[in-house]
Amino acid sequence: MSWKCSTKPRRSTGVQGAGPLQSYSGDVWRVCLKFWLVKRIQGVWGGVPETVESRTVGGLSPSGSHRRYIYKPENSDVQGFRLGISAEEDELGSNLTTDEMKLIDKAAEGLWRYTDTLDPPKVLLDMCAKIEDASKAMELLKEYKSLDGLSVQQLMDSFHRGGLTYNDFLILPGKIDFPSSDVSLESKLTKNITLKAPLLSSPMDTVTESEMAIHMALLGGIGIIHHNCTADEQAAMVRKVKKYENGFISDPVVVGPTKTVGEIKQLKDSLGFAGFPVTDCLENGKMPGKLLGIVTSRDIQFHDDDSTPVSDIMTTELITLTGKVDLNTANEVLRKSKKGKLPIIDNEGNIVALLSRTDLKKNHNYPYASKSPVSKQLICGAAIGTRPDDRDRLAKLVEAGLDVVVLDSSQGNSVFQIEMLQWIKKTFPEIDVIAGNVVTREQAASLIQAGADGLRIGMGSGSICITQEVMACGRPQGTAVFNVSEFANRFGVPTIADGGVGNIGHIVKALALGASCVMMGGLLAGTTESPGQYFYRDGQRLKAYRGMGSVDAMEKTGKKDNAASARYFSETDSVFVAQGVSGNVVDRGSITKFIPYLVSGLQHSLQDMGIRSVSELREKVDNGTVRFEYRSPSSQLEGGVHSLHSYEKRLHN
Repeated sequence: MSWKCSTKPRRSTGVQGAGPLQSYSGDVWRVCLKFWLVKRIQGVWGGVPETVESRTVGGLSPSGSHRRYIYKPENSDVQGFRLGISAEEDELGSNLTTDEMKLIDKAAEGLWRYTDTLDPPKVLLDMCAKIEDASKAMELLKEYKSLDGLSVQQLMDSFHRGGLTYNDFLILPGKIDFPSSDVSLESKLTKNITLKAPLLSSPMDTVTESEMAIHMALLGGIGIIHHNCTADEQAAMVRKVKKYENGFISDPVVVGPTKTVGEIKQLKDSLGFAGFPVTDCLENGKMPGKLLGIVTSRDIQFHDDDSTPVSDIMTTELITLTGKVDLNTANEVLRKSKKGKLPIIDNEGNIVALLSRTDLKKNHNYPYASKSPVSKQLICGAAIGTRPDDRDRLAKLVEAGLDVVVLDSSQGNSVFQIEMLQWIKKTFPEIDVIAGNVVTREQAASLIQAGADGLRIGMGSGSICITQEVMACGRPQGTAVFNVSEFANRFGVPTIADGGVGNIGHIVKALALGASCVMMGGLLAGTTESPGQYFYRDGQRLKAYRGMGSVDAMEKTGKKDNAASARYFSETDSVFVAQGVSGNVVDRGSITKFIPYLVSGLQHSLQDMGIRSVSELREKVDNGTVRFEYRSPSSQLEGGVHSLHSYEKRLHN
């Protein structure tokens, strides 16, 4: 039987007397014979190769292009065959010694002289695979021993790869059979608190104060208010967040009828809202007290005489509800009344609660806001240290309505934090505690055993942090998140990836490695809601951003109230050793646009993986369904913008 190539091969050059095989490429036959001899030398015969790609194998490939050739017997209905190089052949070829290579070359050259009389050896036919039926492609996948790519355990093997960061790997795509809007980002912050969006703002004095915390909560995440200030200042910020939105306001600010218009204006400026019930107490009002009326912003807006008592200008024609009322019914009454406030009174006319139209509007505009299930107020977090006076600070924060406290330390595995954690769980059992920071299982175990409701992961991976450089302590963030989360999840303790997050892809990778939420500092610095004033330099609008380990942060306040020096155990140092830097970031606009951009990007990313929720992502990573690929430096370069003279990178409209 004579054979021909079904695709026109490259003509052989420098080969004489090819005879009936002259239509074949010399290079193709040469490599076929070499593979045959490799098999023969190694004593391995038969078997259909698992892959069918032409590629270089241990230096045995033809010198020309690596085309895929399909061979078909002439005058036969037998389906064609294509030359494949299996993984086994790849290994055999790569392990050949120099002497074996020379022997193969010599033997192949000798056989080549007789190709005018040789048909393809039978062993070569055995090494070729039949062209498969395309309709059975999905069924053929079952023949492979594993899914394409790597499992998370294979990827994060520190013994072979060392420590990995988010840029060192990719997540392989899955199958899309649903819209991105169906993707749920709901995830645990602590054992008892769940967020609609797994996003936190960092407790840094250039990132999170009350404005950031309010808008993070409205958009489904949570803000952690920094403690590089006095305890009273921090408590006031927490109180402002808690008063921003309510369901039933069970402790509204009330005033007496003798309060003046000037005093009401001062209250409005300090609290950020107007609309105060007036009760029968002559001085400051009280709860509960007999409701006399309400003084609103409209009542005082154009009233110039600040000495006028509110009893002369207050609104007395009120719509009220009496007795026990559920929130949905009260909201419906408020919606139909077109009033700004709806007082709830008892049978004696005493005010017991209040409902606000502005809260109704916020419910409509921010349906995924993070709220307390009981009070319907926005959830707020705050950071404290581990010094004795931080216990008094926490008491003030709890009184202001705090929901979750973060024990803020660069190295969380200390006796100071363990003692503080145990004291908090005993003194304020209703407050959830997030401990950290940690990067190893051993660190995590100490804090989990002490009662932590959540863990914060990261040491030296932030954009303004130099801990790894200065202290030689830390861990690449990807490896840290995977190892700590794998351990903590066994105890039902959620983890927060803190640091190293620069884009949507990094957030997704942190979640895939086991984190429940991601904490952002530099990604939110420079937004409208972050503390500080904008300034211009070189034509760009900037805001200051600094690490809490920077000298600037350590010198902000006195030692007693300085969170930065306490975080890095530097209170008693006469010379500060900086573990962070100070810098500037470009204006990012308002987080009311930036956070929805992040949320939409996360939904699209999970859609590409064929994943409908964060919980499903966790499940399918653990069982090996979601696969990963390690990225070489050149592949990282390929995955970014390249080969352009110039470009503009717009993140969102």
